[in-house]
This record gives sequence, structure tokens and C-alpha cells, in this order.
Amino acid sequence: MKVLVVGAGGREHALCWKIAQSPLVTQLYCAPGNGGIAEHAECVDIAANDLEGLRNFAVETGIDFTVVGPEDPLVNGIVDMFTERGLKIFGPRKAAAEIEGSKAFSRELGRRHKIPGPGFWVFDQAAMALAFLENRPEGPIVVKASGLAAGKGVVVAKDLDEARAAVRASMEQNAFGEAGETIVIEEVLEGVELSVMTLTDGATMTVFEPARDHKAVSDGGEGPNTGGMGAYSPVADVVDRTLQQVENQVLIPAIHGLNREDRHFRGFLYAGLMMGAAGPRVMEFNCRLGDPETQPLMMRLQSDLLPLLMHTADGTLDQMTAPVWDSRPAVCVMACSGGYPGDYRKGLPIHGLDQVEASPDVQVFHSGTERRGDDVVTAGGRVLSVCALGDNVEEARERAYTELKKIEFQGMHYRSDIGEH
Repeated sequence: MKVLVVGAGGREHALCWKIAQSPLVTQLYCAPGNGGIAEHAECVDIAANDLEGLRNFAVETGIDFTVVGPEDPLVNGIVDMFTERGLKIFGPRKAAAEIEGSKAFSRELGRRHKIPGPGFWVFDQAAMALAFLENRPEGPIVVKASGLAAGKGVVVAKDLDEARAAVRASMEQNAFGEAGETIVIEEVLEGVELSVMTLTDGATMTVFEPARDHKAVSDGGEGPNTGGMGAYSPVADVVDRTLQQVENQVLIPAIHGLNREDRHFRGFLYAGLMMGAAGPRVMEFNCRLGDPETQPLMMRLQSDLLPLLMHTADGTLDQMTAPVWDSRPAVCVMACSGGYPGDYRKGLPIHGLDQVEASPDVQVFHSGTERRGDDVVTAGGRVLSVCALGDNVEEARERAYTELKKIEFQGMHYRSDIGEH
């Protein structure tokens, strides 16, 4: 069968790498893809947000199944558009994808269906938000752009001055465009972070192994948030009882809540959680797999991914057996452009890719690269990641960092503590 993957990041590289292993696939395409994805799929020069272009390509090429990686096309209705043309596609419809497309909607959904989360307040006027902050006690508070901001619209303000600056940047200085016209102000949650992703067709769910990502740009969780500097799976401090709590208190209420509001969800539902003494509390919901959490998960997944996705899209996930996982941990470390998450240069040559260990237990997943002739060059803030399996987390970390140090490009930086906590 002919399969199309939509997207251009590390998540999509990991998905293409995994889907290409399925015996069901005769031809794999990726739109637009990147310099690494080209090793597994035929890259098609159509942007992930060009919904009509993607639909036309799927029709003209006879694509049997489309898998959507990033949130933008899902939030903008690609599944609705494909389905109306009778094209099979994996991912939630536009109404369900609003759980990520609007943080304000997501928080209100949680309130309506008693999903544990922080106290929150929604504002669509800067003056009202600033007046609210004037009456708050001094201390840390979270300011979020409600719409999609590529992982950069969240500020954990250490004090009210930082919070006011975040409000003005979003609502007055237009730092995030339309995404920041409405903001959500939230209490700060205490604990340790956890990412739990589940496949669901709205009636059945298959919870994937938990993962933990590192969002801050610098070691020790310091510096501004990014799209993710690395991740690992499994997470040693998560026990079966904890996962049962997450299912019962977060995932099931969210899926049933969307169903009751006629927003039936089919796809990957991602719960970004803070685990504290009171149990799981939701920091965010996403309508797709996390990036970079997907990379270690795909390394550990031993089952064929494609049938799981197809049965989810068809509403027959109950016919599938639970996926099988490699018991060994996987650690993924992201290498970024100099200046990221601020301004950075593109088009810088990447050296040493051919020096990385050629092994099923080590993979380089490209996030922001492109090919120029025989060269691979930087094309984004998060450039690539090295992901490695090991008998324990320490061995996986050591292997990932050993291989990453063989790769070089001007300004390259990465965290040195991925997987330590």
C-alpha cells in the first residue's frame, strides 16, 4: 500500500523510519520531509499546512493511507478535508483537535469534566490580564498563548514583572500572532513532568509507554522553554498504579468528555502531566505525538505501527492486540542551532553523520535539516537528535552522547543532562 506521512520534523522522521519497516508498505512518501527522512521515504515538496495540495497529491498518487504528524494541519481540518474525499487518514478531526489548538478550550474542557489541572484564568484583553496580575500575590505564575505557538508560547514567570512582560509580549507586541490574542494564566504546578500518549478511536484506547522530555534550553531546567531538548523512555519512577491513575483521572475523562461534546477523538491524545503528591495534573493536552518523545518510543516499539494507526482511523482499535515494547530504555538528545530558541542561522553544513555507529540500537533522527547536493545542512532551530537503546538508562545516555559528539555544525549546542532526572 502507498502511505503518506505529513510533516518535516524529528517526530515525522521517527514515524517514517518505523512505518518503512512495515511489510504492508510498498511506497512511502513524506511531505515535505527533511534531509534524514529522504533515506526512508520519497520527499514531496508540499508544505504540511498546504491542505489542498496534500489532498490533491493523495488523490493523484493513489495514496491508500495518510498519517499526520504535526498539530497545525490537524487543527486546521486536514482530516475533515481528506475524509470528505473518501481518503483514509490518521488523526483527529478539527473539532477534536481543538484540545490542542486552543488552550482556553482545553482548560474549560478539563473544568467541565473534572480533569485535574491548575487553577486558571482566560483573558482576551491585555488590560484585564494586567489588572488581574495587580491583585495577585508575588511569586511564580504561568502565562500561555492560547493558540499554537510552536512550543514557545509558554512563559513560567518567576515574578509578576516577568508575567506582565509575557502578557504584553503576547497581547500587545504580537509575539505569537493570532495565537497570542487570547491568553491563559495558570497556577504553577509542582512535581515531576511526565508525557503519556494514547492511541484512541474514541471507544478503545491503547496507552503507550510513558516518556519524559526536557523542555528548557539549558542544563538543570534553566533558560527559556523550547520545543524539547531531549527525552527518554521508560520512566523509572512511574509504576503501574501511577499509570492507572493517569488513565482513570485524565485520559478516560478527556476522551469521554470530547465524545459527549460531539468532538469524537481518533488519533494520538497526548497528556503532558505534572506528577505530585496529589497525583497527576494536566499541564497540556496535544492532539498528536510529542516531539522528541516519539523518537525513543519508536526505538522501543517492537510491533508494526501501521496496523495500529489504520485500526484507530477505522474505529476498530478493539481488534488489535496491545503493542510489544523493548524492555530496554531509550534516550534521545537533541542538537540545536546556535541562538535557539531565539534567532539562528540556517544552511550550515553538518559534519560527521557518516561517523555515527551503524546499529539498530542507534539512530539519528533529523528535525531541521535539508539536503543540498551531497551535503546535509541545518534548516531549523532543533536540527537533529541521536537516540540510543541501552541495557539501562546510563548505558543508553552514554551511547547517545558518544555518538552525538561525532556530529558537528557551527553553533551546535545541546543539553548534557538528558535522562538524568
